[in-house]
Amino acid sequence: MSVSPESSDPAPQPLVTPSLVIIGAGPRGTGFLERLAANVPSLFDGRPLDIHLVDPHPPGGGRIWRRDQSPLLWMNSMAQDVTMFTDDSVSLAGPVREGPALHEWARDIREGRAQLSAESERAESERAAFTGPATGTASPSPSAVPGLRAEIAALTGQAFPSRRVQSAYLSWVHERAAAALPPHITIHRHPTRALRVSGPRDGRQHVRLEGRAEPLPADAVVLTLGHLDGEPDAEQRELAAFARRHRLVHLPPDFTADSDLSALPAGEPVLVRGLGLAFVDLMVLLTEGRGGHYTGRPEDGGELVYHPSGREPVLFVGSRRGVPYHSKIGYGLDGERPPLPRFLGPAQIDELLGRPDPLDFRRDLWPLVVKELGFAHYHRLFTAHPGRTRVDRLAFEEKYAAADPGSPELETLVEEAVPDPADRLDLGALDRPLDGLGFPSYDALQDGLRDYIGADLARRHDASHSADLGVFFGLLSVYGQLIRLGDIGDPRGHWHGFFSHLASGPPGPRLRQLLALSRAGVVRFLGAGMTVEADERRGVFRARGGGVPGDDVEARALVEARLPDPAPERTRSPLLRALYEEGAATASAGLVRVDPDDARLLESDGRPHPRRFALGPYTTARSSGAFTRPRTGGPAFGQNDAAARAALTLLAALPQPSNRS
Repeated sequence: MSVSPESSDPAPQPLVTPSLVIIGAGPRGTGFLERLAANVPSLFDGRPLDIHLVDPHPPGGGRIWRRDQSPLLWMNSMAQDVTMFTDDSVSLAGPVREGPALHEWARDIREGRAQLSAESERAESERAAFTGPATGTASPSPSAVPGLRAEIAALTGQAFPSRRVQSAYLSWVHERAAAALPPHITIHRHPTRALRVSGPRDGRQHVRLEGRAEPLPADAVVLTLGHLDGEPDAEQRELAAFARRHRLVHLPPDFTADSDLSALPAGEPVLVRGLGLAFVDLMVLLTEGRGGHYTGRPEDGGELVYHPSGREPVLFVGSRRGVPYHSKIGYGLDGERPPLPRFLGPAQIDELLGRPDPLDFRRDLWPLVVKELGFAHYHRLFTAHPGRTRVDRLAFEEKYAAADPGSPELETLVEEAVPDPADRLDLGALDRPLDGLGFPSYDALQDGLRDYIGADLARRHDASHSADLGVFFGLLSVYGQLIRLGDIGDPRGHWHGFFSHLASGPPGPRLRQLLALSRAGVVRFLGAGMTVEADERRGVFRARGGGVPGDDVEARALVEARLPDPAPERTRSPLLRALYEEGAATASAGLVRVDPDDARLLESDGRPHPRRFALGPYTTARSSGAFTRPRTGGPAFGQNDAAARAALTLLAALPQPSNRS
């Protein structure tokens, strides 16, 4: 007997095959499926199970990493720094199932030890023209775009792959994970959207799909939705209305690869608010995407030069910090990695969780974060570059452990032990490099920011400053620990923004392109503290930045170069809206609250829902990046494993089926 979604107490029915619905088949859904397959032999061996995968986009890549986007867009990580597989550095209860990192997979494809997935083979055989949103020029023809196999053949570990190469890797991982499931487990694919999950806490759930009359029955539901769209906030609605009144262009926060950029006219000024990774994609699509090109070889000491096509707009760009994210570090680890965690580990998190009073991030957590990052920095400096220190490392670390972060004692200790200020860790300067700086003119600001970006590039590619790499490992370690605190660990998203600025910046070549665009006058910096206002009298957008005198910049186009706000009241996901209406708990940063132990959705009363799980960047257990570096512990792997084991344990406890439904 079928049960309607509105039923609160399902009628008795014949025992049926257990059903697991996974909503979202992109990277996180694929990672969950891999962990499910790894744990089935010990937790669900021999029993039938129906797995329903719901996603309108191809499995593996999902929406964000789908193949059909501009071939100009890159990953933000080197190929050697991307893996979808566990190793013995990961803390998990289930078995380790090792597999190739991205560059190793590419090598296996080249050498015939692995084959492209069926989905990638189909797409490669079609070689269809790019069908993503317009950039203002014609899409590249199939003959003008290198084939996927050619890209894979040229891929090295230190290259930044295109997103379509990563899409092919993810598709292959997905097929491998599905193939690892035993024959008594059946996968059903549903290329559509999930609209609603309903059902009692102690009974079968019902997943309503777009275009399907009857809901899917589910004994457990796992949400692996990835990044989400959001409705504009009050400021964005006002700016959009202003743009309509005056026939201007306003592009709200969005995924740049999905934005229609054809409305941005050639040669005209465009205000851009945001200097993060969304801006980098925008920069690429509006320059190379419109026919411009670069010459020169900076790696040989030359200067990169941009040659405009004449179809580019002029981008006036600023942000709160006024600078782009720090460049990706351009060298690998040589020697000892800092032994982490040291000052912010499981014991400290246990102590924080045991406190009776509410935690305050700045008061209770930030001092531990500062001390941990400082330890990682100076440990690397003393072990890799001892000639730039004055005291014994062990003696320094003993005194460092006893000193309070920010105290005069610690400042004196560092000054006496590390003579060069360039070798000392200054988190404030790294986070807000323009604070307190003023420029006498607009041109001086351009020169100053080009100098800053150039110096950052040089340092982040110079292994003699590998203490910066120590800080990077410290950041990864801290992120992994703070996940256990859920929304307590970062109530307003400050830590995530700080982490992204230091550790999730663009590839070095992209910043060299930014410098070339600045020299060519295609990009013009506005500096820190950028503000935008709507001038009703003149019918234009006006922007200014701090730190430089002068007139405002006027433009008839404004682009918000950042991702949509995930706030519950503005989500465009009908699925999440329905969950919020039912009482799913949310955090102050707009994230879905989950149990940090097994990713079960928390309800408004704090109880975990026994049959609903959620993983990904829209939850309070979000991880430090889209993908994991090999041998760095990968908290996302542990989350996937814990959720998979909890789901399998739940499913294994159900009555044995007497017939298949």
